[in-house]
Amino acid sequence: MTLNSNQEKAVHILKSGQLIGLPTETVYGLAADATQDMAVARIFEAKQRPSFNPLIIHGASIEAFKCHVVWNDTAEKLAKRFWPGPLTLVLPRMSSSSISLLASGGLDTLAVRIPNHPIALDLLTSFKGLLAAPSANLSGSISPTQAKHVEESFPDLFILDGGDAVIGIESTIIDLTGPCPTLLRPGGISGEEIEAVIGRIKQSSEAHIKAPGMMKSHYCITKPLKLNVLQPLEDEGYLAFGETPYEGPHVLNLSPTGDLTEAASNLFKMLRCLDQSSFKGISVAPIPLKGIGLAVNDRLARAAVPPASSQKE
Repeated sequence: MTLNSNQEKAVHILKSGQLIGLPTETVYGLAADATQDMAVARIFEAKQRPSFNPLIIHGASIEAFKCHVVWNDTAEKLAKRFWPGPLTLVLPRMSSSSISLLASGGLDTLAVRIPNHPIALDLLTSFKGLLAAPSANLSGSISPTQAKHVEESFPDLFILDGGDAVIGIESTIIDLTGPCPTLLRPGGISGEEIEAVIGRIKQSSEAHIKAPGMMKSHYCITKPLKLNVLQPLEDEGYLAFGETPYEGPHVLNLSPTGDLTEAASNLFKMLRCLDQSSFKGISVAPIPLKGIGLAVNDRLARAAVPPASSQKE
């Protein structure tokens, strides 16, 4: 396969941790290397996305996903019937996966699909990796189906022009992590088409993919978590931000320079690291409530709610 100059440039941009506009058969995506934390954080920053909901991970083959998710027979049947195509499968995330925790929204699941667009497939094959790619629009605005729509939201973005999106609506999302496959989002493939392959599917009352934003408590933090702490206790792990007088093995700094994008990229992995430590609790420094800092604070606030609280609602 020979890439043209635009596709070669796109691969270079992605490998350098930056974003591109990517055509797919559903809508255009805002794509980044799914394994680079900073690159994924740039997606949320660019979209002005209010929370770290999981992103759909795009690959060129079934094999590309098998070292990242726990594959099963149902996934095999659906993938062989509908991939490449507008179907996203939610599967358990393997603990060894190199995909950014930010891309999976801190969840132990991943949403994956193979897009049915020649430019996207050629790029993914040449890139030899996986791309996180939500729709290439500002959060809350209409999803783009042409390159010019993407340019309207991101005038400085490098965009691969693949013409009009053939389907024009987002992919169908099926959750395969429970005892019964569940439709999380209707899309380019109907529930009836899916049931013709795997039998009955359950209809979810939720409008979106399983995400932290669906519940007050999430992430299964095992230690007490305190927010907006200026002076941590000696038996606490400390998640710092910016300049801090505290140092040592109990301190992890989301961004020593006070960069909110860097803080977002480090959030989940540092939170997990402190949660797995021997400290009795975790305290977190104040994070500015602006830009992507709003999403960081949102995720921390949900993590700080004891699981029992959400179960009582």
